[in-house]
Amino acid sequence: MDRRKMRTAVISDIHANIEALTAVLEKIGTLGVDEVICLGDMVGYNANPNECLDLLRDQKITCLLGNHDAVASGLEEPDNFNTLARSAILWTREHLSDENRSYLLTLKREQRIRDFFAFHGSIHDTDRYILYRDDALFNFHELAKLPEALMLGFFGHTHIRVVLSMGLGIISASLMNGELELASDQVYLINPGSVGQPRDGDPRAAFLEYNEQARTVTFHRVEYAIGRSQEKIILAGLPPQLAERLARGM
Repeated sequence: MDRRKMRTAVISDIHANIEALTAVLEKIGTLGVDEVICLGDMVGYNANPNECLDLLRDQKITCLLGNHDAVASGLEEPDNFNTLARSAILWTREHLSDENRSYLLTLKREQRIRDFFAFHGSIHDTDRYILYRDDALFNFHELAKLPEALMLGFFGHTHIRVVLSMGLGIISASLMNGELELASDQVYLINPGSVGQPRDGDPRAAFLEYNEQARTVTFHRVEYAIGRSQEKIILAGLPPQLAERLARGM
């Protein structure tokens, strides 16, 4: 295992939004990070699944399998998807290239990376959300059960940037901006927000940077060409509500 203290950009929930992904990767390129990790859901909702996957593969970005990725690849069926998500993911499945479908089937659902654990929805459950105290408590306990119990986990799925921390059995939550210094006596579960479909009221693409040496997490937002993404959704024949929500960040 690589024991160097590294700087990592963490992205999640791209959802086939190539305009947002390109803008985020351009910003990341200015930060001098050592690696980029994607927490899953590269496809679904938006109109450029192949372009996003091609770019991620070309840049050799480590990606995890999200629930939309699993359905798009044919590994699972969209039985628990709402109407909008189901319509978009079946469109995605139809338009996905054989090469990208095969790529999705190779991806892990979760992975330990040096001093943190990366996963999409919940530890050992790609589809489960971390929304409530019991969800967080379950995941904190699962972190502690991992070999060499970890103090930090990064997750996606909710599309909402949040920091959950636990110390002395007390769980706290906060929506974050700027830089957070990680305390040595706290365990953290952190969501970077969504690149391609934010749901926190801010339509800008979201990601974070983790500095392992300094033990800091810095949250970033990036403007991108939302109008172009919206046009592509309409031209592809996807539900227009998917275009409307991009402008609202919801």
